[in-house]
Amino acid sequence: MHRITGRAGGDSLIEMSPTDSFNDDVNGYHQHVSSSTGSLQPEQSPSPLTPDVCVETCDSLNTSLASLAQSEHSDSPQHESDTLERIETLTGWRKRAQFLKFRSRIDKQQHSKDSVFFRDGVRRIDFVLSYLDDKDGERKQERRKMYEANLVNVGLELETEDKSESDDGKTYFVKIHAPWEVLATYADVLKIKVPFKVNDIPDNGDMPMNWLSTPFRLPEHIMHPEPDYFTAPFDKSKSDFFLIDDKATFFPPSVRNRIVYYILSRCSYFKDECGVKDKKGIKRLLNNCTYTAAFPLHDCRYWTKAKDANCESERYHLHKHWARFLCFYKEQPLNLIRKYYGEKIGIYFAWLGFYTEMLLFAAIVGTLCFVYGFLTFDDNQWSKDICSAEIGGNIVMCPLCDKKCGYWKLNSTCNSSWQSHLFDNVGTVFFAIFMAIWVTLFLEFWKRRQARLEYEWDLVDFEEEQQQLQLRPEYETKCTNRKLNRITQEMELVLNRTPTDLMGKLLLCWATVTLWISLIIACIIGVIAYRLAVYAAFASIMKDNPTTNLQVVGPYITPQLATSVTASCINFVIIMILNLMYERVAVWITDMEIPKTHLEYENKLTVKMFLFQFVNYYSSCFYVAFFKGKFVGYPGNYAYMFGSTLRNEECDPGGCLIELTTQLVIVMTGKQVWGNIQEALVPWMMNWWGSRKARNHPESLYSRWEQDHDLQGFGQLGLFYEYLEMVIQFGFITLFVASFPLAPLLALINNIIEVRVDAWKLTTQFRRPVAAKAHSIGAWEEILNGMAVLSVVTNAFIVAFTSDMIPRLVYMYAYQPDGELNMKGYISNSLSSFNISVIPVENRPDDDENPSWFNNSIDTCRYRDYRYPSGHEKQYSHTMQFWHILAAKLAFIIIMEHVAFLVKFFVAWMIPDVPSEVRARVKRERYLVQEYLHNYEVEKLKIQLSQNVNEECNCSPMIYPCLTKHEVLSECL
Repeated sequence: MHRITGRAGGDSLIEMSPTDSFNDDVNGYHQHVSSSTGSLQPEQSPSPLTPDVCVETCDSLNTSLASLAQSEHSDSPQHESDTLERIETLTGWRKRAQFLKFRSRIDKQQHSKDSVFFRDGVRRIDFVLSYLDDKDGERKQERRKMYEANLVNVGLELETEDKSESDDGKTYFVKIHAPWEVLATYADVLKIKVPFKVNDIPDNGDMPMNWLSTPFRLPEHIMHPEPDYFTAPFDKSKSDFFLIDDKATFFPPSVRNRIVYYILSRCSYFKDECGVKDKKGIKRLLNNCTYTAAFPLHDCRYWTKAKDANCESERYHLHKHWARFLCFYKEQPLNLIRKYYGEKIGIYFAWLGFYTEMLLFAAIVGTLCFVYGFLTFDDNQWSKDICSAEIGGNIVMCPLCDKKCGYWKLNSTCNSSWQSHLFDNVGTVFFAIFMAIWVTLFLEFWKRRQARLEYEWDLVDFEEEQQQLQLRPEYETKCTNRKLNRITQEMELVLNRTPTDLMGKLLLCWATVTLWISLIIACIIGVIAYRLAVYAAFASIMKDNPTTNLQVVGPYITPQLATSVTASCINFVIIMILNLMYERVAVWITDMEIPKTHLEYENKLTVKMFLFQFVNYYSSCFYVAFFKGKFVGYPGNYAYMFGSTLRNEECDPGGCLIELTTQLVIVMTGKQVWGNIQEALVPWMMNWWGSRKARNHPESLYSRWEQDHDLQGFGQLGLFYEYLEMVIQFGFITLFVASFPLAPLLALINNIIEVRVDAWKLTTQFRRPVAAKAHSIGAWEEILNGMAVLSVVTNAFIVAFTSDMIPRLVYMYAYQPDGELNMKGYISNSLSSFNISVIPVENRPDDDENPSWFNNSIDTCRYRDYRYPSGHEKQYSHTMQFWHILAAKLAFIIIMEHVAFLVKFFVAWMIPDVPSEVRARVKRERYLVQEYLHNYEVEKLKIQLSQNVNEECNCSPMIYPCLTKHEVLSECL
């Protein structure tokens, strides 16, 4: 038995016997069937039985067979015999039609499964639309019919794949090809820069000892997939001025799909005479489910090269040299990324790679500061005093909460004191100043790298030239008027909005943003209330010595640590939930503003999302750094949260810095781990589930457009969330880095993974995004500059008010009783005493909460503050040492900020934003464009004059005797 497998719609597998045969004629009847009568028609003229005919008539044969089987039969035996004969004939024809239908499909898919061309193998598929054949979709059919007709009218060529050819038997695919005339016209409109001369400026970019970077390099054809050219905006009327060797390959696929998407976004799906302006654009058709997807094709499968020699197989090279994790130490093929995905995605990976490179220096210095803290353990005199049985063991501390917290001894915080020293030491101040300089160098050097990319990728004058051409279709459809642009002296579309409408929308938008930010603050207050309420419970549960139950980790588990860790985890969960909710709100209110351009849309959304994320992620860290333990009061006069019974939190005796470190580690690490899992696992799982049916069929039946259709859509805001993730991380390593010097190291490890995860998912799990231009990272650059300035302030305040560095220095230089430069006696000096007998009843601990060693002979307790003791004429008011420390803190903030800002401004002044070499190249290219265009026009005029007088020009053949006209026009100076 010979088996031929295939699948179309609901058809099952067909088994054919070698003895089965079909003739072109059966019992004198031809294959043509009348669907209306259900009878076979006599053969009028011989016609070959082709697969296409069988595909078209297969359904008609099925209908005819059913009609005969259900018809009323005559009692005549002859009529019954004729009917059975016809049924047998129809059954034979149906089998053959189905067989040829599958054979046709298999043959065609074997030819085109990995091809990005039409069936003729010549016209390239620039875009694909897909839709489902809905039973109740008459309006959708009408919209598709009109939309596709309008696409044809503007010059695009379409080819439709029937649903019987799709894997699920339900999806139609419309393949779109843009011929040369369309590409040339819109390249002229969009001012796309194309080559006109090979770059003749020698490259002096070789660095000394360049051989050291050999292990990190990629092959030259991957790093530089095409030669370096001088370029100029395309002009259709001067097409022979440019270096056009082959019109089919002159515009790369990324430019082709960008042009086609520009057309799709502005093509109407109603007749022009209908006058419905907003009924246009592929985005609206996708939103109303007229089409299910619209995407350009990948050029091959990512794990193997395309069999078609005309396919570039750039996706395969990107996966092999870029997307695999084993390539983490290799440079990124930015030029190939730009060529395949467009400048917008290319500039993101360039920025991410540069950011990761710069993190290496911050990670090294941060690690050295951490190692310094580890190596100076033995010099940590204040921790020795806390852990000492003679000093810390004899200091009785006041309760940290009302009723449920008992008295405790200072040496119970021995471990947290040692842990705090790892991050709270002299190296902290140095690292905070270093990071202020590092962030300046990062931003300044990035500007230089960005300027170089702008030149190399033809983006120097992009914003000025392209601003009007980047109008959003959603904006155009709402425009009802035109006005004269004073700069271009051209009529441009304007939105007719009254001041009342404008103010109303702005108020609504920002009121919504304010409401959500208030919601975040409310959640943070809720977490603070949780801290206050749960701390008492933990203190009551853990009042006994924890080492009796947990010998290894028991000493490290304290009520403060348990409260901080659980509150940080709860805060992280709240952050993730609020993020999911606010994303939709931010997009909705930005759409309501109807921004004019794509750049304006992204900038507005960026501001809203960043403000929200800033408050969402950093508010808890700001609370721990600048508010916790600062408004506590003292025994007998404690401060309470909003007048409730919850007493404001105190810092751990080791300082609030260790709690800030805990908060930072949990939120930052949790966000990065969750983000990478979500980015990698979710698309993979969805693609695995979506393509489960296709995996059960031969590869020859899984076409290129079906494979890409089953992938995830990247979306217009795909890069927005990538930037947002990295900028939030940038905030963690700059705003609070003084509390956690290892933050840059964690960010470096995450980013090494992030680059390859983003590359992997973009190459393997997502459809090919529509290419888009961008000359910079947009509004994110200003946000980074703002965070760089803010980081200097926050780190200065962290060192001054959260760390114990300044109080220790003041004690060592001004209050050390022996006049020595050491920290002996610092612990006792930093604690004030209070008379237990005067503690109010509502603040005293319950009798069963006090430890067994506490007795009535203990009459005083200590607390963290600088206040006069009881019995003093200024009892419980701040001592002079407190004011000295406060003055020292303010002086440190002023000095550190001024030093950091002076260094920042000096470095920024010393490093020009645009390298001198790039400026020279830009001037050289502009000069050549003008010179070449001038000579081109002169030569063209000479040729025209010579043709008018029927005379041949002798100049060009004498100077260029062996060159064609095109070469003469383009090479002449």
